[in-house]
Amino acid sequence: MSTTTETATVAAGCFWGVEHLFRKHFGNGKGVLEAKVGYCGGHSASPSYRAVCTGDTGHAEALQMTFDPSIVSYRSLLEFFYRMHDATTLNRQGPDVGTQYRSVIFTHGEEQEKIAHDVTDKVGKEWFKQPVSTVVVPAGQWWDAEEYHQLYLNRNPGGYECPAHFVRSFPPLFE
Repeated sequence: MSTTTETATVAAGCFWGVEHLFRKHFGNGKGVLEAKVGYCGGHSASPSYRAVCTGDTGHAEALQMTFDPSIVSYRSLLEFFYRMHDATTLNRQGPDVGTQYRSVIFTHGEEQEKIAHDVTDKVGKEWFKQPVSTVVVPAGQWWDAEEYHQLYLNRNPGGYECPAHFVRSFPPLFE
């Protein structure tokens, strides 16, 4: 394991399912060392779940991960991001509608921004018939969600899961 870690932040609908799928596929020694749900991309300070759900704060429900790039690459995390949600729907995932459910890659630096645009362009050409609605923007301020949202589907195994959250079988983007 590397002594260097990086941060990745994405939004792809209800953060419970996003967190659950990333932990399932990249947890337990597979590269993601820590994952937490929260709010990013908005304009109000200290947003609450209730406020974010109104759509008035501008925040997206998001997942922030600390990962080991010697185990999993940022590019691989983004490829999975596009496999696990419908990136062609604007401000919605399945029945969840609103700007808080938009598809976003929040980048941490120029290298991540370059990779995010590269992966987004490639999935738009090779995987989806409809235009990709995902936006790539600098991360900005992060706010942790309330504690009861963390590991929500682990604590509530029968809890709500967005039907748009499943891993799609696309061919590899990068060999």
